[in-house]
Amino acid sequence: MEELIGDSAVNERLPPGLYIVATPIGNLGDLSARAADTLKSADRILAEDTRVTGKLLAHISAKTPMSRYDDHSSDRDRASIVARLSDEAVALVSDAGTPLISDPGFKLVRAARDAGYAVTTIPGPCAAIAALMVSGLPTDRFLFLGFLPAKAKARADAIAEIMTIKATLVFYEGSPRLGDTLLALYEGLGNREAAVARELTKLHEEVVTGTLSQLATRYAEAPPKGEIVLVVGPPIAEEVVSDAVIDRLLDAAMQRLTPSRAAAEVAEQLNIPRKRAYARALERSK
Repeated sequence: MEELIGDSAVNERLPPGLYIVATPIGNLGDLSARAADTLKSADRILAEDTRVTGKLLAHISAKTPMSRYDDHSSDRDRASIVARLSDEAVALVSDAGTPLISDPGFKLVRAARDAGYAVTTIPGPCAAIAALMVSGLPTDRFLFLGFLPAKAKARADAIAEIMTIKATLVFYEGSPRLGDTLLALYEGLGNREAAVARELTKLHEEVVTGTLSQLATRYAEAPPKGEIVLVVGPPIAEEVVSDAVIDRLLDAAMQRLTPSRAAAEVAEQLNIPRKRAYARALERSK
């Protein structure tokens, strides 16, 4: 049985150490009382963008001094922060959500631990977990993959590495690239179930579900606005398609379509990666 710790266990002054504090991903009401108390009581807050965190501090009437900590922070910066931990309680936040999840910070946590200082988590909102919760896709096994590479070749290679993983996949993506990413996932993984979750916890929250091909078509010309999390279901184990079955359907389709279009049609029909169907189509066309 888990031990529950109430407010009475919280000291007025935080013990020295590093505190990893999750902040809202949109709705300020999601900031926990413990997170707010930590941000008020800390000696210093490390923030990706002090202007963004400043708005949150104003909301809870906190006047804790801030310093910038982001991907560009140097080893010297980290050493200076770690040196403070012997006497100060330092809170690390990201612009939104849980620090270290596709955000800077793991090097600082490792440096603090290596130096023997306490590292405490103040858990809370996380866009990846929130999207997984509302996607309707399996949650017993999942893999968070952050952002896929921007360049097509690198993105395709990254997708090829995960095509056999039997787990739900969770990605972050920017609005302008969403259509291309959905198409690349369809071509590399087959026509799996997926969900596009955007603006979670905000006024215009939206979750759209469908197959990868359906979602790729939907967002090809009209990328949505806002912060986006993409959730892709695991491969369907029972659908093992032989080359003979693919070839038979391709031969029929290529009597009326180009190899590329025939491969797309057969891939969707059999729910297999488009690349596999296209490779077979090229072979058959010779």
